[in-house]
Amino acid sequence: MSLANTYARYPVEFVGGSGVWLTDAQGDSYLDFLSGIAVNNLGHCHPRVVEAVQLQVARLMHVSNLFYNEPNVTLAARLCDRSFGESVFFCNSGAEANEAAIKLVRKHRPRGDLVVALNGFHGRTYGALSATPQESKQAPFAPLVPGFRAVDAWEVAAAVDENTAAVLIEPIQGESGVNVFSAELLASIRAACDEVGAALVFDEVQTGMGRTGSLWAYEQLGVVPDAMTLAKGLGGGLPIGALVIGPKLQSTFAPGDHGSTFAGGPVVSAAANVALDIIDDEAFLARVRDAGERLLERLRELPSVVSARGRGLMVAVEVDGPAPEIAKRALLEQKLIINATGPTTLRFLPPLIVSDAEIDEALVRLDNAIS
Repeated sequence: MSLANTYARYPVEFVGGSGVWLTDAQGDSYLDFLSGIAVNNLGHCHPRVVEAVQLQVARLMHVSNLFYNEPNVTLAARLCDRSFGESVFFCNSGAEANEAAIKLVRKHRPRGDLVVALNGFHGRTYGALSATPQESKQAPFAPLVPGFRAVDAWEVAAAVDENTAAVLIEPIQGESGVNVFSAELLASIRAACDEVGAALVFDEVQTGMGRTGSLWAYEQLGVVPDAMTLAKGLGGGLPIGALVIGPKLQSTFAPGDHGSTFAGGPVVSAAANVALDIIDDEAFLARVRDAGERLLERLRELPSVVSARGRGLMVAVEVDGPAPEIAKRALLEQKLIINATGPTTLRFLPPLIVSDAEIDEALVRLDNAIS
């Protein structure tokens, strides 16, 4: 096999997709409740995204960031208008967005530390990995970037002091199993940052773009960060990341401080603009909230489900059994795509367009896989 040995891939090759469904090389259909890990928020090959990409590819594909391109300028303005942002730095992934955020807050408060939460996940590049306090991911690549302090989420506010440059935290931890933080906890962290002049950065790579039932997760919390990182669902299926910068940090970066050759290209920006058109709609977001409640309620009815948690269509359960084996059986025997984030934890990230019937069908297949 010519591919690098960095993924434990399943023996499945997908060749097509439409909506909530994927088709493998043998012609079998799969119900996708992972969305390419929260990327395909609009499902596979949404016709409006496909049309926008086709038109843009035929017009202009790449010019670099030495010049402007209209889809990207429009996207930046829209992201600022729909958030606290004053400006946006574009990149190609969530890890890159977090790398940019780390540089931003380090320049804002030179030599300051970053406080991060245990079990958080911010990416696999060196800065982002250093902000990801998970021993199994960090240990093989030590020494890491210094200046990160990892504490339990409930201790983050107390860990903030005069030497803190910023707190970097997910409003809901995704990769460690959908750990939902309360508005009160995040408000205490906001207050602690304000007291010492530190910045608060929300990693909304997974929670953003409607995943939790609002465009951004922070909108349901009453807590506004100084910056947030985006990726995954932003591009409607194409790779794009963004660092949204608020007033406190707006004047920090100067020309030459950071950059990316491919970032914010016209094709991915055109796709992201369409994704925003569709998702940033109150009726659409209300449907996400309703679908999430249905999914949670149905999951709690399954006999082998010990507990269920989540917000919107970002959901996890604890099961009375080996989650990795259940996820494998769900895929290979029931043609249902989910993933295990721990020994007993299953995660569900279906496309935001999922129907009630598809939710019900997924639960039947899951029950069969558990049984």
